[in-house]
Amino acid sequence: MTTLKVHTIETAPEASKSQLEASVKSFGMLPGLHGVLASSPETLEAYKNLHSLFSNTSFNAEELTVVWQTINVENECHYCVPAHTGIAHMMKVDETLIESLRNGTPLNNDKLQALQDMTLKIVRNHGYVTEEDLQAFYDAGYGQQQVLEIILGLSQKIISNYTNHIANTPVDESFQKFAWKKETV
Repeated sequence: MTTLKVHTIETAPEASKSQLEASVKSFGMLPGLHGVLASSPETLEAYKNLHSLFSNTSFNAEELTVVWQTINVENECHYCVPAHTGIAHMMKVDETLIESLRNGTPLNNDKLQALQDMTLKIVRNHGYVTEEDLQAFYDAGYGQQQVLEIILGLSQKIISNYTNHIANTPVDESFQKFAWKKETV
């Protein structure tokens, strides 16, 4: 059951309407997450700005997907995993990578695996990583900039993942074919 209202452009607070109109223009539909975030125009704006900033980091499409999906899966976000699966397909990310991220299986690329490992360490340890963790990440070809960019991506994902947990945001129709639930062992 949804516990937070999912706004339409018509029901949204006045200060959110132009942002929702921009979302429809960008996506061809109003993402449910944006509809929920519309209750707080500032939070909607922050989320959209963080998304834009993270999308323009040094990471390529595969790396963006690794950070986004690693966090989404770790946080068990029923909304973001399918949404970012669809987005990854639109970004022409390799199908094998997409499925490995969704299923929590090892990645077939050492550099991307190092990115996933660092992302998980930052998330699971609340930003506490060791010198050895950093060195392994740097040895894989990344640097301090990318450590900070992971934190930027995490900032975006905290807003979306936590909002979707509280709101139980319905998965958008265009992403329902990518529905996801964490496998329990």
